[in-house]
Amino acid sequence: MLSDMSVSRYYDVKRDAKGERFLQPYINGFSLMGLPLLNKESAFTREERRLLGLEGLLPPNVSTLEEQKERGYRRYRLQSSDLEKHIFLRTLQDRNEVLFYALLSEHLAEMLPILYTPTVGEAVQQFSAIYRFPRGFTASTYDIDRVDQTLGNVPLDEVRLIVATDSSAILGIGDQGFGGLAISIGKLSLYTAAGGIGPDKTLAVGLDVGTNREDLISDPLYMGAKHRRLTGEAYFQFLDKFVAAVQKRYPKALIQWEDFGKDTAFAVLGRYRKRLPSFNDDIQGTGAVTLAGVLSACRIKSEKLSDQRIIVYGAGAGGAGVAWALKEGLKQQGLSEEEALARLFVLDSKGLLMQGRRMEAYKEIYAQKPEAIAQWSFSGSAPGLLETIQNSKATVLLGLSGQPDSFSEPIVKAMQANALRPVIFPLSNPTSSSEGLPEDVLRWTAGTAIVAAGSPFQPVEYEGRIYPVGQGNNAFVFPGLGFAAVLSRASEVTDGMVLEAAHALYDYTSTHHPDRVYPPVGELREVSRFVATRVIRRALQDAVAQSTNLEALDFTGLTQFVEERFWKPRYLPFRPAQ
Repeated sequence: MLSDMSVSRYYDVKRDAKGERFLQPYINGFSLMGLPLLNKESAFTREERRLLGLEGLLPPNVSTLEEQKERGYRRYRLQSSDLEKHIFLRTLQDRNEVLFYALLSEHLAEMLPILYTPTVGEAVQQFSAIYRFPRGFTASTYDIDRVDQTLGNVPLDEVRLIVATDSSAILGIGDQGFGGLAISIGKLSLYTAAGGIGPDKTLAVGLDVGTNREDLISDPLYMGAKHRRLTGEAYFQFLDKFVAAVQKRYPKALIQWEDFGKDTAFAVLGRYRKRLPSFNDDIQGTGAVTLAGVLSACRIKSEKLSDQRIIVYGAGAGGAGVAWALKEGLKQQGLSEEEALARLFVLDSKGLLMQGRRMEAYKEIYAQKPEAIAQWSFSGSAPGLLETIQNSKATVLLGLSGQPDSFSEPIVKAMQANALRPVIFPLSNPTSSSEGLPEDVLRWTAGTAIVAAGSPFQPVEYEGRIYPVGQGNNAFVFPGLGFAAVLSRASEVTDGMVLEAAHALYDYTSTHHPDRVYPPVGELREVSRFVATRVIRRALQDAVAQSTNLEALDFTGLTQFVEERFWKPRYLPFRPAQ
């Protein structure tokens, strides 16, 4: 826990004379077991059962947490599909949060693809059909004018971190309306399991401004607001009311904006990042994790980032975030802004971004100057992907387009013609949206390519050698970044903090896995603690940390500070008020 203050109207977390934490509930009996944060199920001790009115309501034998985990894992393995496994875990979370996180933490590498990408995409699409238990908070057009009152219905009083989505651009599957709440729930599961933030300090939020999906609006089982999306001034008035309510109810909270469409993602981030601490994971988190991966790829082939010529294929929020992070990374290696931009080639659905072409404002900085491509040979009004590879002599190809199979054999072989070891990252997810399969990329380049992907892929065996496929998962960055912002009480999530998270991930990988692009997913908790420590130090340097007890700590002290506050799933004893 981050503090011992009251965290809920149903219970307090307190400390006894020896400094040991315990729970003091304000409810008992069957009602107490209905709260997943309090429910121990068969692990309630005999004394707790007597004091809390639970005798006769539970099996006679008292279970340990280890026994409950074993029982839960056996049931998990019996589920017939990934979606059924997702539903099983979510049901467990809605019944007993400590057990859920204990199980998830022990099997993180196995369960991450089930709770998060790629399976969460299917769960989002089926959200109304598989809805079982109210979790999180939904601000909708039906009640936004009463958002102060409705947010007051949330039973948690010390929320420090909020993941909020308007569901307009979920992964590679687009507008999902009310179903996008599943993304916020999934992200916060990782914040707790991998990032150390207690579940009582988090809140998943769906911003239901409608949907443009006629199939959802006409579906009698769809559970969201049945009208087309708010746009323009009405949309931002909605968000203004939500943000004002958050500042009033949870003045210490950080907001992670999640899966906003490219038309609003940059506007929302720019509008609120100075008003309250917030960041956009699709822009900044994707940029940071990709920069770390490309730096690792450069280390593997004994080159510098500034030696590369980089293509970013896809210019949505993620692609623009990656282009920004790489631009900043190139500048950190001594290039000027102009020199860095000259090495970045960003493509959208119309081809290479070029000055003089109509485009969204956020893309303009990455548009190539006419003189830079004057000698290029291409057909049509703008070079396509293959023409850009051939003319630019690109050595790094990053896919953020959501266009499956766009990294075809001619594309990959064109990259191989430019570099002995081309760097090729098909980063779009879920798996169905990946620009290419790692096994194909390695086969077409005879094993010379350095490959990572956005979705999880099994290691590739090629000509007797095993090639691990690193996963460029934002979970390597956002839990540590968010935890650091919360612990330091940062007044703003600065660009420097985001870039520090990227370099921390790179340094961790270099130290522990020098032959890999990314660490194994099973090490997320260790990565998050290291990232959080580095980002807190950067928050202090950027003068945005409001926690007054951090300035005197060296790196070892900050590491200990993070470790002591890293939430771990264990049952606390109950001691009813006298």
